Amino acid sequence: MTFQHPADRGGEGRGRFERLAEAVSRFTSSLAFFLLCLALVAGVVAVHAAGLELEWQLFAQGWMTTVTLLLVALLKNSELRAERAIQRKLDAIAAALLEQQEGERGKAHDDLKAAIRMEEET
Repeated sequence: MTFQHPADRGGEGRGRFERLAEAVSRFTSSLAFFLLCLALVAGVVAVHAAGLELEWQLFAQGWMTTVTLLLVALLKNSELRAERAIQRKLDAIAAALLEQQEGERGKAHDDLKAAIRMEEET
C-alpha cells in the first residue's frame, strides 16, 4: 500500500484499483447510476415512511453510508489522476513555449508530445 499521488506511483500502466476507479467514474456520470441513486433514496424514504422496525431503518441507512464512502474514495482517485495529468500538460506547454520563444528545440518539445493524452495513461 502506498500513500503517493496516484499519478506518481510509477510502473507501467495503471493498476487494478486505478482501472476500477476510472470505470466507476464513468458509471457514476451515467443516467443509470442516477436512477440507481434515486431508487436507493426512495427505498430509504419508504423504509422510514412505512415505520418499519429500527433494524430495517439502520440497514437502509448503512447501505447509503457504505455506497457514499466507496464512491468518495474511488472518485477522489480519478480526480487526482486527472488533476495531475492536466498540471503536467500545462508544465509541458509552458516549457515548450519558452523554448520556442528562445528559438531552440529541445527536451520541452519532446515532453509536450509525451503529454498528449496523458490522462489516459495515469
